Amino acid sequence: MGKNIVVGVSGSIAAYKSAEIVREFIKRKWNVQVVMTGEAMNFITPLTLSTLSGRPVYSDMFDARNFREDHISISEFADIMLVAPATANVIGKLAAGICDDLLTCAICAFNGPVVLAPAMNDNMWKNRIVRENVEKLRKCGYHFIGPEKGELASGKEGTGRLAQIERIVESVERVVKR
Repeated sequence: MGKNIVVGVSGSIAAYKSAEIVREFIKRKWNVQVVMTGEAMNFITPLTLSTLSGRPVYSDMFDARNFREDHISISEFADIMLVAPATANVIGKLAAGICDDLLTCAICAFNGPVVLAPAMNDNMWKNRIVRENVEKLRKCGYHFIGPEKGELASGKEGTGRLAQIERIVESVERVVKR
């Protein structure tokens, strides 16, 4: 049987690609739990990711209908966590230890490997603060996949494109085997 992975989805135009990422892990017999930020739901619906993963999608830290310590149970479920796409916002929050949503709280409570697949405008990726946050997280043991150079949502070419899905999945598999 496969491993347990939490796939975090943050608010980037590349969020639609998370559906293919979830499908790839399901094909490989992994158990997938999706956690979305509120911003991610502007780009892809929880219904899509729930249908593909076969599990409810978590996003609301304080869901009064079913309140429990989801950030703890999510972190205990996971063998590895992946955030794809990882926005400058999520990267900055993690680097600063800010836990103000379910995804960042679950990552903070997790003791295993975390993989971030950034996706953002190339100017954002080159921003000195973003670069410093990435280096800080690398020093803390976080793994990064990409971003890649190519056509961006703005229509221009640059480095900021989400890494290819196959590359993300294979990289996660290598990290979890360590």
